This record gives sequence, structure tokens and C-alpha cells, in this order.
Amino acid sequence: MTRGESTQVKVHYKGKQEDFIVFVDDVETYKKWQSDKSIPPAQFVSTFNVFLTHKQGAQGTFDTASKVELAAEFDTENSDEALLKILEQGSMQNMEMPGRQGVTNESMSSMRVK
Repeated sequence: MTRGESTQVKVHYKGKQEDFIVFVDDVETYKKWQSDKSIPPAQFVSTFNVFLTHKQGAQGTFDTASKVELAAEFDTENSDEALLKILEQGSMQNMEMPGRQGVTNESMSSMRVK
């Protein structure tokens, strides 16, 4: 894998007021969890934070959702309950980050201009 290359998987939930995002590490386990709720979300969820994107869909700036925003959308201030609703009702999206190429340290490079 090239430096910086990665795949990011997120579950996007379009709410009435805001768009919410939850990050997933293990896609296969997440897909199994959708039909078998006995699998603990800790096995596939990246972080137990719910993020919002300020109506920017699955892109944009990610900010942690406040208790007020969670209560307005999910009728609960508990972020774990909101996270489960997002995982159940949201849509999964993959995003691939391309690798970086080029000089890693210009001061040590043979490509340096003299």
C-alpha cells in the first residue's frame, strides 16, 4: 500500500434537520450485524461518536453531534442509542483515499535544487 492510501467506510443518515455520520472499520462484520444484532457494535464501529455534517451529505466538515442535536433527531440524548439507529437506517458509503507520492524529505532529497 502506498503512503497515505486508505479506505474509509461510513454510514450516512439523512435526518430532518442534519446529516449524521458513523465510521465503520469492519464492513463484513457490520453487514452480519444488520441481520444478527447479537454481534456487539464494538467489533465493527471505528469510534462511538456520532458526527454531523451541517447538511453537507456524507461530505463536508464533521463535528461531533451535541445532545440537543441528537434529541431533536432521535428523541434521545444518548449517543449510543442514536448510533444504533444510524447503523440500522443509514446507508453505507466507501471512500478511497489515494496514496501520496513524491519526495518525503526535501532537505535529504537527491532531487533538491542546488
